[in-house]
Amino acid sequence: MRLFVAVTPPAAVLGELARAIGPLTTGARAGRLRWTEASGRHVTLAFLGATDPGVTLPALTERLARTARRHPPMTLRLASAGRFGATVLWAAVTGETAALSRLAASVTEGARHAGIALEDRPFRPHLTLARARPDATPDDLRSLAAELAPVTSAPWTADRLQLIRSHARSSSRRPGGAGPRYETVGQWELTGPQ
Repeated sequence: MRLFVAVTPPAAVLGELARAIGPLTTGARAGRLRWTEASGRHVTLAFLGATDPGVTLPALTERLARTARRHPPMTLRLASAGRFGATVLWAAVTGETAALSRLAASVTEGARHAGIALEDRPFRPHLTLARARPDATPDDLRSLAAELAPVTSAPWTADRLQLIRSHARSSSRRPGGAGPRYETVGQWELTGPQ
């Protein structure tokens, strides 16, 4: 199972985002990107990769439940946009990002205690909007990030932690290329003290 842990904005916020980026998802420049579907828009706290469900899933879910009990809900917002080099276009996450970073660190620690080897990467709160195709240029992402810079969503309360499974899909089923399908395997309310 390919798993990751995330918080997901509510449908209203994802709808705002879809309306803001909608005009940018057509044309030659946009065609050089693989745009995420609304169902795939989330804020990843930890990418766990391929995980053996029989060996680590029970320990992982126990750790995630414990983590959720220790962290309170937090207010977040999508504001502005950026890119990771010439490969990923993203929306920035603002608001209580220090609390979000602490949650991500706890998730990572819990996953390691459950026996999952994770890469050491700094946590950068973002929501992926698109990934570059091989024919994309650095200017494609640079110009799109600049156009999305003024976009700001309504604030929302991140009140649950989700363990999500990513299923590969063949490109014949989805216009524009292959993309994963997501399934929530478990979720826990954030109930820690404020």
